[in-house]
Amino acid sequence: MAAKIPATIVTGFLGAGKTTLIRHMLENANGRRIALIINEFGDLGVDGEILKGCGIENCRDEDVMELSNGCICCTVAEDFVPTLEKLLGRSDPPDHIVIETSGLALPQPLVRAFNWPQINTRVTVDGVVTVVDGKAVEEGRFAHDVAAVDAQRAADENLDHETPLSELFDDQIACADMIVVNKADLLGEAGAEALAARLKGEARDGVQVVRSTMGALPLDVLLGRGQAAEADVESRHEVHHHHHDDEDDHHHHDHDDFESFVVTLGEVADGPAYAARLAEVIRAHDILRLKGFVAVAGKPLRLSVQAVGPRVDTYFDKPLTTRETRLVVIGQAGLDRAAIEAALAS
Repeated sequence: MAAKIPATIVTGFLGAGKTTLIRHMLENANGRRIALIINEFGDLGVDGEILKGCGIENCRDEDVMELSNGCICCTVAEDFVPTLEKLLGRSDPPDHIVIETSGLALPQPLVRAFNWPQINTRVTVDGVVTVVDGKAVEEGRFAHDVAAVDAQRAADENLDHETPLSELFDDQIACADMIVVNKADLLGEAGAEALAARLKGEARDGVQVVRSTMGALPLDVLLGRGQAAEADVESRHEVHHHHHDDEDDHHHHDHDDFESFVVTLGEVADGPAYAARLAEVIRAHDILRLKGFVAVAGKPLRLSVQAVGPRVDTYFDKPLTTRETRLVVIGQAGLDRAAIEAALAS
């Protein structure tokens, strides 16, 4: 029997740096053929666009497959398994498969999917890598301290349960084989070390915690872990969700708590000034994540925008195919879309 093709699941909260980590992985693949399955929350496939046509050796457009019909953990049967079968059925199958989940995905249902009869003899989960935005977690964006949560409940009668964001984060940590504390350069040595120690204490025994800046980790650290995670699902317990081990794998993961929409605009006059404007809009409307591409007047390349909270990163990447700006806005339900669109257009 042929050896199973290893697959690595890269999960993590919105804007943690999953795509940056994967791009660095591809740039340092050293001839290894890596195929990508990318799932995004939102109508504009920004992460796929960043990786397609990236000019990296052995990263062909046909090796980047996008799932856009919903969150990957909710569409295992409809989207993920058929996509994986298509990839495995190629005449030149990849050496390794990397799956980037959306920031809202639970990794556990995806790991269980590798036990499906159609694929379990041909592919195995080499490992689950959870990428963490170190600065956001250090700043208390996700509450894990029970006393702190109780204090919040006492202060506000509306806070009678943990937020969906905290639940997602807990589940991603619970499933990890490796936790990557990304953006460690923003924490300082002592802060990064303290956060890594804290996360290691919250994770399962044996889970490694590493630090990175811009997702720059050696390929041998991320791949070739040989975890066979699909055979070890029970130890990766979901903190807040209860699933049945039936084939449909239905679960109660309520994406109605979030919303996203695409804003399409014309050119902007000044790239840095517009990036500063984006940070203001994000703060004013409590936007969780904003990403996309901006057409800057007089510039032949598009300006790629990636923002988590009010921190906005920009860089020019590829030639523009159309002189328009397209941005994905992601937040908790109840965003004032009209006001946000007006603010982004001003």
